[in-house]
Amino acid sequence: MGGFLIVNPRSGSDSPSADDLAEEARGLGIGVHELRPGDDLEALARGADADALGMAGGDGSLAPVAAVALERDLPFVCVPFGTRNHFARDLGLDRDDPVAALRAFGGAERRVDVGRAGERLFLNNVSLGMYARLVHERERNRRGRQALARLRAIAIALRHFSERGLFVDGEPVDVRVLLVSNNAYALDLLSVGERERLDEGLLHLYAGSGIVRANWTERSAERFEVDARAGHLRAAVDGEPERLETPIVFRVEPRALRVLLPPGVEDVADVEGE
Repeated sequence: MGGFLIVNPRSGSDSPSADDLAEEARGLGIGVHELRPGDDLEALARGADADALGMAGGDGSLAPVAAVALERDLPFVCVPFGTRNHFARDLGLDRDDPVAALRAFGGAERRVDVGRAGERLFLNNVSLGMYARLVHERERNRRGRQALARLRAIAIALRHFSERGLFVDGEPVDVRVLLVSNNAYALDLLSVGERERLDEGLLHLYAGSGIVRANWTERSAERFEVDARAGHLRAAVDGEPERLETPIVFRVEPRALRVLLPPGVEDVADVEGE
């Protein structure tokens, strides 16, 4: 057995291309499968004859393979090959060099936390409310006038949107944004920043009435329950649109995921956790 890497060609750029990345991986003795339309990502990972599972893609592609790696008690390799790559960033990887990340196969192992929304694993965060609505609008207009549609959706959301009928641990909340994250994020004025640790063993819940992060409230726990009168909520799970039935029980699984890192990469979770 050896390493097995799944490459999502839709996530990457032209330099390197998905074919180039796959060729580099094969040159290192890593088995490779390039995703094709209709492929079942989890089934591919579950059926791989491998002692390490890797995913080359954006944040939304990573969690399904990581979930199978956890299920099979195999180490997981993250190869940044998307647009944001927040998980790769917080691991300390160079997001602009996916080829370098291939050296993680056979590299040092670290353990990091994962979050669960019900049974759905997430590595970064789950957004509810305004941001989730924007993600769903983006997906709906992916083949249309994307920029115009996105601006229109933002304008409508900022003026009119508030997520009513929400309850957090039984208490009613009236917010535009609700974010549940796997470990704590640094909150900048207008953006969610990096995570200093990936093994804190806590979820963080951020709630706000607007996009200015400095005004958000924050609390932490090992478990949260979010309910809604509607019986379901539109969500963005690691940036991907999902519809989640309520109540949603969020929980953390401390140090559950075995992650391999390339030589020379110092994982912040491991350093802070020692």
